[in-house]
Amino acid sequence: MKQHDPDPTPPPPGGLLWDTAGDIRSLLALPAAFVLQVAHPAVGAGVDDHSVFRTDPWGRGQRSLTSVLLWVYGGEAAAEEGRRLRRLHRTIQGTDPHGSRYHALTPAYYAWVHATGYPVARYARRYFARPFTPAEDERFYAEWLMVGRILGIHDRDMPQTTEEFWPYYEKVLAREIGSNAVVAELTAADRAVPPPPGPRVLRLVWPLLRPALTRVLRFLSIGLLPPEAREAIGLEWTPWQERRLRRVAVLVRWAVPRLPERLRYLPLARRARAATRLP
Repeated sequence: MKQHDPDPTPPPPGGLLWDTAGDIRSLLALPAAFVLQVAHPAVGAGVDDHSVFRTDPWGRGQRSLTSVLLWVYGGEAAAEEGRRLRRLHRTIQGTDPHGSRYHALTPAYYAWVHATGYPVARYARRYFARPFTPAEDERFYAEWLMVGRILGIHDRDMPQTTEEFWPYYEKVLAREIGSNAVVAELTAADRAVPPPPGPRVLRLVWPLLRPALTRVLRFLSIGLLPPEAREAIGLEWTPWQERRLRRVAVLVRWAVPRLPERLRYLPLARRARAATRLP
């Protein structure tokens, strides 16, 4: 009987990802990470052609968030979630706007989607929490590599240290990243977002709520992109917007650490963290 390789090990309880991935502040960086992912022409084309982000953004967002949390807190379920995602992406292929063929599981493209989480999370942390020390930054990146293995990405397709990561990242920004139809849609101030599931009254007032939501999404999507990524995509960010983001960050940085864990952490993360503290 053929022996299967053991499942990759998920990030350890008590590690930096266990402390940060399920914190509600992580939600603030997700729009920027998504924009940086789709700024790659192959990834953007795949999302444009195959994603339901336009018709079911709430469902898609919930499924994506659950998946991210399973990579970190899922234990034995983490590797199965990685396999499920690869099965889901097997049929995602087509031609990008430049006429190049793409497949979602092409190692360079799949690895880029994973890679974007590191610089965006690191940059957002400078606003909403204490920045990592150099030693913590190395540990965080090492744990992010563990997530990459959960997703089925080979070590040869991921920079193995932070020293290797930054030249790789700068090369992709310089040679491949730019604006496209999906980026423009995600960062539009008047983005069309359907109402979330809920009571009928929510749908009735949605025309009044949607403009404020789209402005917030645009603000976070652009403001929490690292400046070099923002420049590569061609997104404008003014000093006035930066001051506004810093004012918001002061409030978040003060308030969230003072919340009880049941309010500070998302439910899946909270349950996993509680289970590790059981005798």
